[in-house]
Amino acid sequence: MKNLAAAVALLLAAQTAQAQSIVFGAGYSDFSDSSADDEAVFSLEYQHSPFHEATRFSATWGSALSVDTASNVHIGIGLIGFYTFADRWFLEGSVMPGYFAEGDDLNDLGGEFQIRSLLGVGYTLNSGNKISVAITHKSNASTNDDNPGVNSALLRYHFAF
Repeated sequence: MKNLAAAVALLLAAQTAQAQSIVFGAGYSDFSDSSADDEAVFSLEYQHSPFHEATRFSATWGSALSVDTASNVHIGIGLIGFYTFADRWFLEGSVMPGYFAEGDDLNDLGGEFQIRSLLGVGYTLNSGNKISVAITHKSNASTNDDNPGVNSALLRYHFAF
């Protein structure tokens, strides 16, 4: 009986552990510079299995790629945190420094080094996949003289595997 209880506990723990995820997103980017061209944006993100898990909080690392309709590209790598509340609901935050290349000279963010920060809220589906809405901000954190930044709103689907 003791071994059966241990096996059931192990099975339940394995089911609640977060898996790796690929996150697909689509939305709209608003460049802070008034002369810049605001664009539709698409994102692809990889989120690794958590390296830290507590009762409601988990932390992991990941990477993200975003491309907009003017061919502006950002690729970054960094830390991601999740806070679960109200059963299946969660908050997500991340910071991903990386490389930015403008496809349109009007969308210059002041340099190639840009940091993407993200804040999102989402819901876990029965399948373990998730849906979320998120806002992101990219800027160079005043490491360059010019730091206009860009904000994006995204609808995202997290495919767990």
